[in-house]
Amino acid sequence: MKQKVTAVFDIGKTNKKFFLFDKDFKEVHKEYIAFDEVVDEDGHPTENLQALHKWLKDVFNRILEAKEYAVKAINFSTYGASLVHIDENGNPVTPLYNYTKTLDKKIIDSFFKEYGPKEKFLKTTGCADLSMLNSGLQLYWIKKSKPEVYSKIKYSLHLPQYLSYIFTGIPISEYTSIGCHTALWDYRKKDYHTWVYKEGIDKILPPIVSTETSINMNYNGNRIKIGVGIHDSSAALLPYVRSIKKKFVLISTGTWSIAFNPFTKKPISKDMNDKNAINYLRINGKPVKASRIFLGNEYKIQVDKLNKLFNVDKDYHRTVNFDYDTYFEIIQDFNYCFKWDSIEDKDMPERTHISYHKFEHAYHHLMIELVLLQIKCIKKAMGEDEITRLYVDGGFSDNDVYIKLLSHHFRDKKLRTTSASLGSALGAAISISDTKLNSKFLKRNYALKKHVPFIISG
Repeated sequence: MKQKVTAVFDIGKTNKKFFLFDKDFKEVHKEYIAFDEVVDEDGHPTENLQALHKWLKDVFNRILEAKEYAVKAINFSTYGASLVHIDENGNPVTPLYNYTKTLDKKIIDSFFKEYGPKEKFLKTTGCADLSMLNSGLQLYWIKKSKPEVYSKIKYSLHLPQYLSYIFTGIPISEYTSIGCHTALWDYRKKDYHTWVYKEGIDKILPPIVSTETSINMNYNGNRIKIGVGIHDSSAALLPYVRSIKKKFVLISTGTWSIAFNPFTKKPISKDMNDKNAINYLRINGKPVKASRIFLGNEYKIQVDKLNKLFNVDKDYHRTVNFDYDTYFEIIQDFNYCFKWDSIEDKDMPERTHISYHKFEHAYHHLMIELVLLQIKCIKKAMGEDEITRLYVDGGFSDNDVYIKLLSHHFRDKKLRTTSASLGSALGAAISISDTKLNSKFLKRNYALKKHVPFIISG
């Protein structure tokens, strides 16, 4: 008998992955590919949509013909800030413009002249800046600078919804993609921002549905439930939301460390100049308050410098565990030592000065300072909400010094780490499932670990 599975395409900027999950959300099959980028009309590198389209179809059709699997559902998780503009025949009319592409300053200036002031607009729409990273502005740019192209657009689909469209032919929008710093959504009105209607852009944005929506279709002779797609950050958050009853903040660590608060009552930050306070939408359209810091990037820069200073192997930092005596020695007479390269902070000195003779001491000091920045970031995401639990996943979840320092500071909260290498793919599978998750799910699927704060000796 064939094994019943849910298929997920998890599309990153570099690797394109395909998973099959069984009824308990255990991975039973995985494959991945990477494509060479193509260039748009300005020579800027971008996604090879044609190759991606072909790979999606080829992989899925092959799996449907496989004797060992019976695919009952399929969903899609992808990076955000990307739109596919299709004509009345469903064909893309532009390249998939890369969010790293520079947006013409004249376009931004004319936009703010019409819809500013800038700081208020950014906060209202939950954005941190205005560039191609705000995919809604891409539509404004095309309308103003390429009117002949704009006139051919029947629908503009966020990338997860375009992948769904490839299989269903049904154009739709959903909350998690709209809410990911697109400059389209007004978090106060809980609707598209006024500018979207004034420019008539709402006419090419398909109807909004819940991310949990699925379309039952006969696909190549198979009865399959096809999901509408989900933004990858929101997908990674979903298993926690579904399985944890108490209020929590998820700290997703990597190059960016982002603290997500899905229980906020006040998503908009009061500080108009805080570029790192951003917002997302949950699958049901409820707001997520988030705060980010370039922690992993800064960690890499500073560790490289320490490696050279102390002449140690590039991976030596991975062997350093938390040492209470070292910590106590540093905090007795604590001074800020590190000048950051990629983070702005009022407490940092004008230049880095390290007086330690051992790598371990300098590393502990580095981590103390980085965790102090992380604490501020988490507190911003918490706001005034009564949060009782913290979950840490990603690169820092197995950094012993980071975790010990964080659990020490948040002694009044329960701190847990998870190992979620499947993150967004698993979230995409769960979003179209009717399965109820409980607290054991994270332990079983995410290697959940509890952490107890260290005791300060008298």
